[in-house]
Amino acid sequence: MSKTVGFGRSLTLEADASSAQEPFPSSRHRFHVPFYALNVLCGLADGLMIVSASVLGGGAYQLLANDTLGQANQFLAAGVLAAVLFGFSAKTLGLYQLANILSPARSRRLVIGNWVLVLLLLTLMAFLFKVGAQYSRGSIVCFSVLALILLLAGRAALRAFIVFAMAQQWIEGRRVVVIGAREELASVDSVALLRHYGLTEIARSQVPTDKGNGFSLSAASQAVLSQALIAARQGGATEIVLALPWSETRQIELFRETLRTSPLPVQLLPDRRIRNFAFNPSFRVGSSFAVEVQRAPLSTVEKASKRALDIAGALIGLLLFAPLMAVTAIAIKLDSPGPVLFRQRRNGFNRKEFFIFKFRSMRVMEDDAKLIQARRSDPRITTIGRILRQTSIDELPQLLNVLKGDMSLVGPRPHALAHDSHYSEIVAEYAFRHHVKPGITGWAQVNGYRGETAQIEQMRQRVAHDLWYINNWSLMLDLTILVRTCVAVIRSQNAY
Repeated sequence: MSKTVGFGRSLTLEADASSAQEPFPSSRHRFHVPFYALNVLCGLADGLMIVSASVLGGGAYQLLANDTLGQANQFLAAGVLAAVLFGFSAKTLGLYQLANILSPARSRRLVIGNWVLVLLLLTLMAFLFKVGAQYSRGSIVCFSVLALILLLAGRAALRAFIVFAMAQQWIEGRRVVVIGAREELASVDSVALLRHYGLTEIARSQVPTDKGNGFSLSAASQAVLSQALIAARQGGATEIVLALPWSETRQIELFRETLRTSPLPVQLLPDRRIRNFAFNPSFRVGSSFAVEVQRAPLSTVEKASKRALDIAGALIGLLLFAPLMAVTAIAIKLDSPGPVLFRQRRNGFNRKEFFIFKFRSMRVMEDDAKLIQARRSDPRITTIGRILRQTSIDELPQLLNVLKGDMSLVGPRPHALAHDSHYSEIVAEYAFRHHVKPGITGWAQVNGYRGETAQIEQMRQRVAHDLWYINNWSLMLDLTILVRTCVAVIRSQNAY
């Protein structure tokens, strides 16, 4: 997600950078450990060490003292309870933050302190529930000492693995494009981004030092931001990160306004002065001290629920309509020469191009810079095609687009590239339609804004409905639109 210090593949974008550069493919498909998985890995390692120490330490003492292994299930239960307590307290105290894991002295101090706290809690619980008599003092001492040794050894081994994995570029955080001033970028390398924020830099853009007229960004800054958005789209970035002095509030606001055209969340990193405090051991801050200046249109949970609805709906639709789609394909071949499916480039989420599938309903296969929208009694429409368009059967192959992830069941309808370029220049906030995946149907379509947009006001109303949908999305709204779409299709409203 430039200059790096021994880590990462990235690209520095200047104002005259070419969008044709492709810096990403060699590293994108290598083996990677997600950054967030380090917490889970560390927690599992700690739990394994504690449970092993309980079973081995308690059992070994009983074997030496009494020539028997004793009640192994009791040692196992005590170890599991201790592991759970240790995990919860470790998470609270920040033991699983990467900066603490990579600091040997701080890691040892936190592990020892947390283990003493767990032992005190276990002692209190044994007293309250009157189960202390079931465990000999020798077994408890062996367990406590062995667990601490294993925890420290395990943490040292995990630290060595993480350092090695970082050197091999095996650990990948959230993929980001970094945009910032020269001084701020020079003080933030890709290792620091991963270590302190869990971010993997795929590209960075240096903005010029000029600040424009104070009311708008200069042309050079606009060009840098445009190239950064292209890099984010091509590299599969999930966020945009700003590295700017916090004192430049006007510049930050101008950047935020310009980046609103992108659906990606935007984070503002602490500047050099703030980092001097944030990363000082005398201060304690959260795992990420960045400021969110733009949130994603949908949260992770919302995107997951919408995707689940898309997959389920697309599979059910393909099963139900498979016979109809087969008959349609035969009818198209018999009616006119040409392929059964029509493919055309469209802009999807974050303006990423994809090929939309439709049953061919015209005698032409246009995908040029100039396209003419279908009109009533359009001579280009075939006999079968007119029926397909009136009944919306021509849209059924888009269920494949939904399964591929290019589209959603519900969302703003994707327009041809030529129409996107045309309307983005004359309709305000047109670009915000790309903040979510395009849909087979949408809020605009069920409210009558479907088909040809002969007048610009019709497109403005369609865009207004699309933006209302994005700002008010809910799973129930998607279900409502799907039901209303079925009713509209049965009535064959405004289709030609």
